[in-house]
Amino acid sequence: MAAPDVEVLLPVHNEGESIEATIRAIYDELSPRINVGFIVCEDGSRDNTKDVLTRLAKELPLRLNLTGERRGYSRAVRDGMHMLQADYLLCLDSDGQCDAKDFWRFWDARKGCDVVLGWRVNRADTFVRRTFSRLFYHLYRMVLQVPVHDPSCPYVLMPRRVAFQVVDHLGAMQQGFWWEFVARVHRSGYRITELPVNHRLRSSGVTQVYKWTKMPGIFFRHVAALFRIRAETPKQAETRD
Repeated sequence: MAAPDVEVLLPVHNEGESIEATIRAIYDELSPRINVGFIVCEDGSRDNTKDVLTRLAKELPLRLNLTGERRGYSRAVRDGMHMLQADYLLCLDSDGQCDAKDFWRFWDARKGCDVVLGWRVNRADTFVRRTFSRLFYHLYRMVLQVPVHDPSCPYVLMPRRVAFQVVDHLGAMQQGFWWEFVARVHRSGYRITELPVNHRLRSSGVTQVYKWTKMPGIFFRHVAALFRIRAETPKQAETRD
């Protein structure tokens, strides 16, 4: 069987109540017009997530990466990127906040750049998370000179060549995967196009990582990682062909 045109990567942890609806919504939107598959990296869930995914894989084009231990968001995404077979990879969060209808503008823009990145103009996150993100954003821009509006947006389309060239260099930010990904992509000279996306409230549950008690520690670990990333990347490469 031929590889799909695009594979949707979903890192999943304790989303048993909503993951079926999330996957079906994406599949129903994309499959009538494009050959789509899914890479689902399940991250040590303690609810019924594994059972739901195993059942769905018998019906829909899902390739599952299941684990009994918690590996974290960043590791789950990296593991999924290594599994990529399609020409393009679409990365989304699995909590229902990403709107599959936005995909078509990303697909249309893909030939004019190396990475298409979402921009949550009206971000539907908690006040605490938005506050810490905005503070960190100013430091991020100052240290790494990355000229994008929303470098932590989990709505990203990239060709396989970019995914494979970048994935093994990631890992400095354990809870800030997309901050690091965007920084390394930009500082390696790849072209990034930003497009506004519809950001919705979570379909169920609460965030598994960015709880307010964890935010100060995450913030300071992110700051330390900025300087590691700057040391490991060129000051600014010329834009790649």
